[in-house]
Amino acid sequence: MELGNELRRFRFVHGEISQQELANAIGVTRLTIHSIETGKFVPSTLISLKLARFFGVRVEDLFYLADENGKNGPRDMSRESDGDA
Repeated sequence: MELGNELRRFRFVHGEISQQELANAIGVTRLTIHSIETGKFVPSTLISLKLARFFGVRVEDLFYLADENGKNGPRDMSRESDGDA
């Protein structure tokens, strides 16, 4: 399993902010943001929480478990049960 992320998508949905702007906002380097987006770096819990807070979402909305083939990607919220099962 690998850690996948939606960081790039969230950057563009939230005003197309640059990697540098995001890095400055959460106190890391641009290279850290780039490395997270490309899957070369797994962020610490602290960085993950800072990113989630910045975008106003849950950590689970930014990150997901993916197998080696990229499957099991971002959760499809429309298919989740509403608890009536």
